[in-house]
Amino acid sequence: MNGAEQRPQVERVEINQLACWRVRTANAELLVAQQGAQILSYQRDGERPLIWLSEQAEFKQGQSVRGGVPLCWPWFGDLRRNPQAVQALYRGGSLVPAHGLVRGLDWQLLGIDCQDHSVILDFVFNSLEQPQTEWPHAAELQLRIRLDDQLHLELSNRNLGDTPLTISQALHSYFAVGDIRQARVEGLRGCRYIDTLDNWLERQQSDTLSFHGETDRIYLDTPAQLSIVDPVWQRRIHLHSSGSGSAVLWNPWIDKARRLSQCAEDAWQGMLCVEHANVLNDLLVLAPGAQHRLSLSLWAQPITD
Repeated sequence: MNGAEQRPQVERVEINQLACWRVRTANAELLVAQQGAQILSYQRDGERPLIWLSEQAEFKQGQSVRGGVPLCWPWFGDLRRNPQAVQALYRGGSLVPAHGLVRGLDWQLLGIDCQDHSVILDFVFNSLEQPQTEWPHAAELQLRIRLDDQLHLELSNRNLGDTPLTISQALHSYFAVGDIRQARVEGLRGCRYIDTLDNWLERQQSDTLSFHGETDRIYLDTPAQLSIVDPVWQRRIHLHSSGSGSAVLWNPWIDKARRLSQCAEDAWQGMLCVEHANVLNDLLVLAPGAQHRLSLSLWAQPITD
């Protein structure tokens, strides 16, 4: 194969109701939806998927796709569980969407930069150009996706208004695993966490995290490096972040999976959400003109020990 054939390829494709971008490099494929700037899937040639996408995913306008990396902004989860300063910026009624406002909206594609061994896609959401009546504030949110030997995400917030802006956010990343019952997460030992399934009590992680039932935890003061250890698929997924002091660990397990939309009853066995975030006391308070960047790089290595 010559050099020209090895150069990355980017193709616009329609999947049901959604416009998407399929990116091919010499040894990997990435799929991104323009709606929500949502990464849908990522897989390296000859390997298992790194990013999980539900087999029952629906690609419909106005709703997030189950799996991939949805972007939660300007709040995470249930707005009522967010700090009061985040809640106060919402001007809508009682029907408040979970995980914010931007997952079901089309973002603007700023550009695609294909280099010899990498591709960069830049997406932007500007609330002045796409006003949200429920959240009448001035901000710009930009997602840069770079695919080379690893996958890199950078989520940038900029306050375009003249008053402080308070938000929470998350990269709601679904990772593919061989069997969640054998997987574990390294790097959380000693971290405090909020167990949302046990009256939001604060606890401390005493050892490597393994999974034995439904899990929904918000880890606090998390380190820059976490790893998902997957003995079934004999690999370790490395996650390196910056600009994030919190992380949400989630798996629905058996009963919750039955109630989820776009999700097979047994899908919980093959997925794990590790969501790098700015939530609770790790929220963002942006002064007028200020900017914040949340970044994540991920890659997998075979387990050799």
